[in-house]
Amino acid sequence: MGRMTASPGRRRVLLAAPRGYCAGVDRAVIAVEKALEQYGAPVYVRHEIVHNKYVVQTLERKGAVFVERTEEVPPGNIVMFSAHGVAPVVHEEAARGRLATIDATCPLVTKVHKEAVRFASEDYDILLIGHEGHEEVIGTSGEAPEHIQLVDGPEDVAKVEVRDPSKIVWLSQTTLSVDETMETVDALKEKFPQLISPPSDDICYATQNRQLAVKQMGAEAELVIVVGSRNSSNSKRLVEVAKLAGSREAYLVDFASEIDEAWLEGVTTVGVTSGASVPEVLVEEVLAWLTERGYGDVELVKAAEEHITFSLPKELRRDLREEAAALAAQRGGSGTASEAASDAVSGPADS
Repeated sequence: MGRMTASPGRRRVLLAAPRGYCAGVDRAVIAVEKALEQYGAPVYVRHEIVHNKYVVQTLERKGAVFVERTEEVPPGNIVMFSAHGVAPVVHEEAARGRLATIDATCPLVTKVHKEAVRFASEDYDILLIGHEGHEEVIGTSGEAPEHIQLVDGPEDVAKVEVRDPSKIVWLSQTTLSVDETMETVDALKEKFPQLISPPSDDICYATQNRQLAVKQMGAEAELVIVVGSRNSSNSKRLVEVAKLAGSREAYLVDFASEIDEAWLEGVTTVGVTSGASVPEVLVEEVLAWLTERGYGDVELVKAAEEHITFSLPKELRRDLREEAAALAAQRGGSGTASEAASDAVSGPADS
């Protein structure tokens, strides 16, 4: 980890790296902001764009309107689909409602959708490891409902039944605990030895990296504070991982104001991290709160480096480029038009 051993009694903070926004969340949040600039308010978003209270409230103040059902969007408006993805039936509902759509589904979630479609087309039984009712699971299941069974954990394995034990594959929600998912996979393989795995790992890189950093700090930190919302699957998993790694206590908070000073009793080392949908400003507030209470010595626990970025949704890129090119053409000069179009879609770089 590249850190010195702490002196006895020295109060310190172990700060996880990486933490906070992943590429998919960054893309989705910027997509809402760009859409508001391009089309004006309101921009309707089906479900919370990401599972973070602060982000949602901030976007609402700018003019985003979050709805749970496509039918809540007035005909002729734009609706954006959240980073968690939606089932094909939702696209059909939008078309019937004469809605223009912007799909901000995380590309890593889209990958799982495509895997589900592919294996269903080959008539596999698909065992989807995930949490019932989570938006991502609902969206993936909707791609092939007749082929997909949900497996919430090892305890569900006994009731799984398949048509042909030689044609089954497992897929997973992208935000699960890596260790718990593999426990479920091991139990499934014990029952179905011919179970095959997806072509590439379904649990997203950001989820894995954040869990790895928490594992590294968990053995040293008596207390771990995870910044994230209670409806955030990946944030809740970080709390679980911290406890399994050896931390005496771990808590999930949206804001620094939610921290209980009693948690610090007898604690010399506090671990701090944040879920993949959490802006850094909220972590900075937690660090400031801890500094005021004597925990101003901050050491970085670096588990990985992240350089992944995703381009904005194609529908938004198209409209931004068209408008920028038209404006530049009015000013004259094709080179200017090209540069303006490139500037208009700036945000996460293409990947």
